[in-house]
Amino acid sequence: MQTSNQLAPTDHGPSDGTASHMPPATRRVLETFYRAFSDQQPDLLDTVCTPDWQDIPLAPGQGPGPDGLKPLIRAFAAAFPDIRITIHEMIGTAERVAVRAVITGTHRGDWFGIAATGRPISMAIHEFHHLHGDRVTHTWHLEDWFGFLHQVGAWPAGDAQ
Repeated sequence: MQTSNQLAPTDHGPSDGTASHMPPATRRVLETFYRAFSDQQPDLLDTVCTPDWQDIPLAPGQGPGPDGLKPLIRAFAAAFPDIRITIHEMIGTAERVAVRAVITGTHRGDWFGIAATGRPISMAIHEFHHLHGDRVTHTWHLEDWFGFLHQVGAWPAGDAQ
């Protein structure tokens, strides 16, 4: 069962979207991590991240650990109320996983100083997670922020598209 705020099924890569050495429990941990965004439930981070989880790099004004990311999840959900993260691939082992995904939504509120445009966005994300047991200890991430800026008409500056 899937609603508009839940993760979409994997649509690329191996039939189940996982590498053969990644246990199903690891996949469930990372699916929960992304549901914190898609389901707009930042407290889910407490169930899958260590208290000293490292988000690398930190966003402007972001504090450390899961508690540091929660305000950003809330602000992102306010700016993109129909946010959805679709995981295309998870490749890895029990301790290390690479994720290729996309964030979609409609820009309905201020985000990083850019007023709502009402435009849909689709932003690729690539992340690398380290896990210890059933908890994420580190996440290195890269999002296509230039693509976002272009889609909402903020790049190049004043671009009306």
